[in-house]
Amino acid sequence: MQTAAAVADYRSYPLISALDGAQNLTDRVLIDWADGRTSPFHHVWLRDNCPCPQCVYSVTREQVFEIVDAAQDLSPSTVQIDTDGCLRVDWQDGHLSRFDAGWLRAHAYDDASRAERLAARPKAFLWHSDLQVPVFDHTALMNDNAALLQWLLAVRDIGLTQVRGVPTEPGSLKLIAQRISFIRESNFGVLFNVQSRADADSNAYTAFNLPLHTDLPTRELQPGLQFLHCLVNDAEGGESIFVDGFAIAEALRQEDPSSFQALCEIPVEFRNKDRHSDYRCLAPIIALDASGRVAEIRMANFLRGAFDTSVEQMPLLYRAYRRFIAMTREPRFRVMQRLNPGELWCFDNRRTLHARNAFDPSTGARHFQGCYIDRDELLSRILVLQR
Repeated sequence: MQTAAAVADYRSYPLISALDGAQNLTDRVLIDWADGRTSPFHHVWLRDNCPCPQCVYSVTREQVFEIVDAAQDLSPSTVQIDTDGCLRVDWQDGHLSRFDAGWLRAHAYDDASRAERLAARPKAFLWHSDLQVPVFDHTALMNDNAALLQWLLAVRDIGLTQVRGVPTEPGSLKLIAQRISFIRESNFGVLFNVQSRADADSNAYTAFNLPLHTDLPTRELQPGLQFLHCLVNDAEGGESIFVDGFAIAEALRQEDPSSFQALCEIPVEFRNKDRHSDYRCLAPIIALDASGRVAEIRMANFLRGAFDTSVEQMPLLYRAYRRFIAMTREPRFRVMQRLNPGELWCFDNRRTLHARNAFDPSTGARHFQGCYIDRDELLSRILVLQR
């Protein structure tokens, strides 16, 4: 797990090479760094990012300047490195911009600098059936921010964790979830009770087995984190099963590229309705981020509508879909464990697919409570704790 500082210490970045380390060209400024790298900064980019009090409100640190208010052909009259090692730009319209060298290097967009930042981004740890699920102590998480940070980093990078020693009184889950942030309410409530009942409005509230899935794929934004807290578990069966959807997607990318591409590009509709709601979302099963990394898995076969794609694509979609589900059933990917009272799962619902074996309610009670928190809240809390 990576624990890089949330706020960069710009003093650690290379300095501009010398007092003459800035060269003004037709549309950009070239900066020569002490480590030999050269970074271009377009004039429009520099003006857009001016940090002076006229352009950025000093209280909120939010920008008030809009680039459209600068002349389209604006260029510097002079460019120099001042005695503090900062880049000073005097603009033709009389405006002055001054940039800290460390800030410039941290935001440089030459190929080498962008690749450096990409390599430093947190990377998902892909796991298989031999995963040793990270376990954390409830008391430590409630009282020690250092322990809390390690838990949240594990949730971010691995996507599956367990917490032990949680009180078994109903509602106890709320307190530990709020150590991260506020809870995301859904049509199932703030906290939802996972119990077998006759008037179930979801298969989760039955004793049936649940196949591997993500929760609420019917929503435009699936919940980021899911918590499942065991209050009582006396019934036979009901073991929890998990797979790393990112690991399966990457294996599919290597083993069957055409199926991987189909699941990234062809949207599938997921639906969920009851007497009071009707949710529908049309989206691909695999979502990629801007750099091509797998960012999200959306899957719940029991909530899927009929495929609706072109005649040419239909066979490809079915082939890819069958392959993906078949891979979730392969032993190499599956982790299975029974949850005991006082234990909870916390996992990335947009990455880690979860399932439950059928259980026999005649053999004893089984009562879990669950809730959701958005992934943005996890990432924000990590950054604040690292600060």
